[in-house]
Amino acid sequence: MGMAATDSQFHVLAVDDSVIDRKLIERLLKTSSYQVTTVDSGSKALEFLGLYEDAQSSSYSPSVSPNNQQEVGVNLVITDYCMPGMTGYDLLRKIKESSSLRNIPVVIMSSENVPSRINRCLEEGAEEFFLKPVRLSDLSRLRPHLMKTKSNNQNQEKQEDESESSETRSQEQEREHHELEQQQQPQPQPQPIPPNSNKRKPVEEGFSPDRTRPRYSGIATLV
Repeated sequence: MGMAATDSQFHVLAVDDSVIDRKLIERLLKTSSYQVTTVDSGSKALEFLGLYEDAQSSSYSPSVSPNNQQEVGVNLVITDYCMPGMTGYDLLRKIKESSSLRNIPVVIMSSENVPSRINRCLEEGAEEFFLKPVRLSDLSRLRPHLMKTKSNNQNQEKQEDESESSETRSQEQEREHHELEQQQQPQPQPQPIPPNSNKRKPVEEGFSPDRTRPRYSGIATLV
């Protein structure tokens, strides 16, 4: 019960141009409690992943399992190898070349057991190569890849959270240091008020020598 609840959190994108094979893989994935989206070509898979824009495929309507929400990210891609237009190998390369999607596990399916084809896909980054018809026991090999990806995503989110927390602490420390520096700066001393320069001088300083000297001008002295 716990495993089913955990697996239901995983969203698998299934790609196959054959209606019969597509319905089969969808049923097997749902039986394994995975959320499933199915498309019939590699170009539509890329469009669903946000990597492809094509006027011919812009009106497609992917088949989505009822429990799935469009906002849920794709956790694994399982694709047929032989498809018209873009093959499963081409789709694998496109995903691995994308910086935002390269960590999504990709599983290839084929009805032909060609060792060179299998090796080429595995060397390009495929996690598994299933021979058709795919069986329920094959899908049990998907879970370790999904759990590994989930763990990597959680570690990445944790690192991003720690980086944000570290940046926030650094900003707070810088602000506190700036406030402390402002507190330690000497405060300007008030300037003394200069004495009133217009204050009257003492009265005695106001008298001129001319004013205290007797005046004899205009007086004749008789002999």
